[in-house]
Amino acid sequence: MAKHHFHLTAQWSGGRNGEGTISAGNLQTKISIPTPMDGPGTGTNPDEMLIGAAATCYLITLAAMVERGQMAVLDLSLQTEGVVDVTNGKFTFEQIIHRPTVVLDPQASERERKRIERVVYLAEERCMISNAMRGNVELVVVPTYVLGK
Repeated sequence: MAKHHFHLTAQWSGGRNGEGTISAGNLQTKISIPTPMDGPGTGTNPDEMLIGAAATCYLITLAAMVERGQMAVLDLSLQTEGVVDVTNGKFTFEQIIHRPTVVLDPQASERERKRIERVVYLAEERCMISNAMRGNVELVVVPTYVLGK
């Protein structure tokens, strides 16, 4: 059984409205509380990083499944939205919505298109970040299919 270890180093200066930095492999950025949550809004924040992790994991998983299945997909793009609920001062990450756009080869058969549609949802189930959040955050996939030229 293989195990992969990932490491992150963080630094913070100041109180709630201070700022910091994180460094993990190729990720190096400033961090702070976002402006909508009454923070300074410099750099990124945990909410953006969570949807970023969920989005990139989903998209990479989908791309790998499309490649392995030699599916008639010309291009993939993604928009992801995170919904945070604030009730009685408690912040809860409630929902992540992935909106992939799948550009299909116009020569793809109906059978092939149905296979691709199935994989679009299956990729979310196979993504390790989604699996880490499942049961705590509602995960939704709302795909759009476009015929390529």
